[in-house]
Amino acid sequence: RVVDLNDRMLRNIVSGLGGPANGIPTETGFDITVASELMAVLCLASDQEDLRRRIDALVVGIKRDGSAYTCKELGATGALMALLLEAIKPNLVQTLEGILAFVHGGPFANIAHGCNSVMATKAALSLGDWAITEAGFGSDLGAEKFINIKCRMAGLNPAAIVIVTSTKALKWHGNVPLPEIGKPNVEALKAGICNLDAHLDNLSQFGPNIVVSLNHFHTDTEKEIEIIRAHCAARGVRFAVCDGFVDGGKGAMELAKQVMEAAEEVKPLNFSYEADDDVVTKIEKLATKVYGAAGIELAPAAQKDLKQLQELGFDKLPVCVAKTPYSLSHEPKLLGAPKGFTLPVQRLILNAGAGFVVATTGAIMRMPGLPKSPAALRIDVVDGKIVGLS
Repeated sequence: RVVDLNDRMLRNIVSGLGGPANGIPTETGFDITVASELMAVLCLASDQEDLRRRIDALVVGIKRDGSAYTCKELGATGALMALLLEAIKPNLVQTLEGILAFVHGGPFANIAHGCNSVMATKAALSLGDWAITEAGFGSDLGAEKFINIKCRMAGLNPAAIVIVTSTKALKWHGNVPLPEIGKPNVEALKAGICNLDAHLDNLSQFGPNIVVSLNHFHTDTEKEIEIIRAHCAARGVRFAVCDGFVDGGKGAMELAKQVMEAAEEVKPLNFSYEADDDVVTKIEKLATKVYGAAGIELAPAAQKDLKQLQELGFDKLPVCVAKTPYSLSHEPKLLGAPKGFTLPVQRLILNAGAGFVVATTGAIMRMPGLPKSPAALRIDVVDGKIVGLS
């Protein structure tokens, strides 16, 4: 079940009460829209025909004999095709400087596969000399899923990879409290740079040349910037300071030049696991090769899920790990570059239409709640005008 709002009460519910006419009593819950399988189906479909194939393959239930009951058997494919007919078309917008851009699809990388649509990416490739696409939340979530899921399915081979960092992020990974990360702190920066190293190690496994982009803040000192620049030079990766937020395209010129140089040598793409590896092996390879874990541990519920995946014949699908974005591990408080931990896998959720299995880890929730101070508390109407939306 999917809903486009955050309501804690819907995380765990009982449905189907009130007798046979109202369904079967079931313990269930809601996913937020961006975590839904239909979002992944829309983003990974290459055209209308592929969209129909993916919707047909959605597993909506299990028959009494233990086999999968699909959306095609339910007879709902046509209605969903009608619902998504316009939605699958890439949404064309422009930047403040008039640059062509597509905003299409929105699966979060911590609870879903974290990439925009295949159709938008291919449209951008056909319309411009350069196409830049975002994959959210670092090398462990965004880049890993972009390469192992989207690129593999769509046959894409990026010419270069840009990883964005900041002095604030590195100082946070150097154990500086969030309210103080904007203050100069060279020692904390040096302590937290191990996090950047871990991401660079991960990205180097995938093949393409790497550019480190420093998201520049006015609180950054020249000494802090030079420490990161020198560190990247010692590692043999390109580096650029980006002032795009303040100065637009002009502020991103240094980064653009570095990306163009990096993209001159297109290297073949490497994947984290083999396509025919089973689900558990795929998770183990991600945990050890990308997260820095020593191994994984399947909870009893995940073991039960695995048995069902094996019985249904879906135990060799790609894996989409739901994991905190705050740490390379499953634990948000393990900052820097944690090593040797055990990755706990809570559930293995089949997304047959999307073509992958979602593995939930740690305390991750696929339906977040509202923050301690919701935006609604600041919204009002004053003199007939709505205020508090910005």
